Parts: sequence; structure tokens; C-alpha cells
Amino acid sequence: MANFKIVISDPKARKAYQKELDQGASGLMGKKIGDKFQGSHFGLAGFELEVTGGSDKEGFPMRRDVEGPGRKKILLSHGPGFHPVSKGRRKRKSIRGNTISPQISQINLKIISYGQKSVDELLGAKKEHKEEAKEEKHAEKPQHAEKHVGEKAEQKKEGASAPSSQHSPSGQKSEHKPHAEKAAEKAE
Repeated sequence: MANFKIVISDPKARKAYQKELDQGASGLMGKKIGDKFQGSHFGLAGFELEVTGGSDKEGFPMRRDVEGPGRKKILLSHGPGFHPVSKGRRKRKSIRGNTISPQISQINLKIISYGQKSVDELLGAKKEHKEEAKEEKHAEKPQHAEKHVGEKAEQKKEGASAPSSQHSPSGQKSEHKPHAEKAAEKAE
């Protein structure tokens, strides 16, 4: 079976956490948008979560007001799935129903009530290792960037003092001269 990509949002901290779960083990099959349940399947003991939306494997969003797990074409005047440019505009679009099925690939959840431990302790442990790796990479990047900037500055100085020659598409050499030198040649 495929995996669900679960996005758990924390309204207090204004953060979102991603997690992958097996579809069969998640306990989410058959739940609808707006359903509330305990977060013990996700490692969030004592937390209560609510399904807020999701999307299927092809990227079509789930919609609260469409019953069932199937995909349907409906006339939309507002999102999710359609964001009109002007007021009163409508469009027929394909969207997914409000029930979680095996065709769903991403599920959005929101924390309603909190448990004993913080969400960062339960879900953020993996992110800390990633953040440390990112910090190490960022520490190396400025050194490389300074070298490139210094090299470019030297190339510009050299290019300004001596005209560089390059090959044209026809295979002949052509010299690139500053504008003042070209004007002087034309005057002669």
C-alpha cells in the first residue's frame, strides 16, 4: 500500500510538521473533512486533531461540500481549487470529495487540543538534525561566495585594462573594445 503524506499544523506556534504514514496503519480511511480524532496514531498521545483537507495523487484538492471519496466536476465560484480573478466569475473544475480514500496522497490536519508534551518534542526531533546540517552548509557557502565575488572582480579589472578576444560563431576572432575606443576608430 502507498503512504499518506500527513501535514500537521500547530496554530499556536504557527508551524507545520510533515510525516509519512502507511495508509492502512494510519486509521484515517473513511474520515471526512471536519472529523476529529485522537492523535495517538501519529505519536501525539493526548492531542486531538481535525481533518482540514488534502489532495489526491494527481493534485486535485479535497472539498468540504462535495460528499464521497470520488472526483467530480462542479461549478466553482471560490476556492479551494479555484481562485477567480474578478468578482462573479465561475468555472467548472475537477475536485475530490470530502472523504479520505486510497486515492488521497496528502492529508492536512490541525491540532485542536494539546497534550502533556510539546509538539516540537514529539514531531520536531527529525527537523533539528536537518537544521544542523543546513547550518553547516550555510557556513561553507559564504566562503565560496566570497571567492567567486573576488574572482569576478579581478576578471572585470583585467577585462577593463586589456581588451579580451573571443571567437565569433563564424570561427573568426573578434575583439571587444570599450565604447570610447570604437568611437575613436570611427572618427579616424
